[in-house]
Amino acid sequence: MELLSGIDCPIELTLSIISNKWCVLILRDLFSGTKRFGELKKSLNDISPKVLTSNLKKLELNGLINRKVYPIVPPKVEYSLTKLGLTLRPVLDSLGKWGNDFKKMSSQEIGVSNKS
Repeated sequence: MELLSGIDCPIELTLSIISNKWCVLILRDLFSGTKRFGELKKSLNDISPKVLTSNLKKLELNGLINRKVYPIVPPKVEYSLTKLGLTLRPVLDSLGKWGNDFKKMSSQEIGVSNKS
């Protein structure tokens, strides 16, 4: 596991583990099931292969995803969530709900302020 023992604040710890949009979006995609590298790359269309690889390694190092390599040519690699990774579902669901609420509330606020 990545060295995170010096972080006392639980929110800071959580953010340091899922520290960027790519980690969160990779987790989001894996909630629907096991994916291969190409499937993740296609789903995250703006991500470079280098950045995707780096984020997958970080999530694996932190125990959130499994990486299964099949000994065939060409190599086949699949990624899936661990039990620990699955525990992030309510966190991501809450982020999604907040994002939807924000869109609704900000559009209402914009509508109100434009009428002034």
